[in-house]
Amino acid sequence: MNNNYLPDSNTKRKLTDQQKAFLEALGGSAKGNIKQALQIAGYQETSQSHVVDSLKEEIIDVANKILATSAPKASQKLVDILDSDDPIPQVSAKLQAAQTLLDRVGIAKRDKLDVTHTAIGGIFLLPEKKTLIDVNAEDVDNDEQT
Repeated sequence: MNNNYLPDSNTKRKLTDQQKAFLEALGGSAKGNIKQALQIAGYQETSQSHVVDSLKEEIIDVANKILATSAPKASQKLVDILDSDDPIPQVSAKLQAAQTLLDRVGIAKRDKLDVTHTAIGGIFLLPEKKTLIDVNAEDVDNDEQT
């Protein structure tokens, strides 16, 4: 079974056949359902937390690959909604889902920041402050005693 949702073969970690089967099922026939993927791979139901903990990074990798491979579909859905003259059922939900998916894979709308500076005049530099009276506390005490 060759599935493009499996972690790259150049990773340092070696996976067992059962772990590979779980990840393949998770990204494929189980459609992201952890319990179903465990069952397909031959794990016991009670081993869910152990399997998820041990394959946490690989599960996130599978999720990222699913999003990345779905990005063209989301892009096409945006264009279809734009081009359609017919009413589309649940168009706002579909539009929001497509936009969210594209945001998560890094294809977000670009916000442009326009910074204009319209100050008239220049910068006014003040000279260093100088102390007008240079008196020590000892001088004051001596003057009062006399």
